[in-house]
Amino acid sequence: MSAVYALNLFDLAPNDDYKQYSKRSVDAVGKHGGRVVALGRLSADTESSGGTPRQVMVLVEWPSAEAFQAFKDDPDHADLHPLREGGTENYLWWAYDRLDDLRPVLNDR
Repeated sequence: MSAVYALNLFDLAPNDDYKQYSKRSVDAVGKHGGRVVALGRLSADTESSGGTPRQVMVLVEWPSAEAFQAFKDDPDHADLHPLREGGTENYLWWAYDRLDDLRPVLNDR
């Protein structure tokens, strides 16, 4: 089993749903072994490129893809995920397998 990183990029919706989500999500993520490793706000002082930027970035490390899936499927959190969905706009979410170096990616070319 290898760690998985979930990269979340989004804009906040004009409501309080994400605020409610954020109050509960740390415990919900931790229940399945996940941890937030980085939070970010779009920098006004740094030039960006490559598509439409999002206001917020959240990077979550999961011990495995199975742990990440267990978080998403947990019936105890059935009311939690709609808060994230309703509290965000232009949501992008990707999962990346952990690498110790870039050789596996470079060798796939």
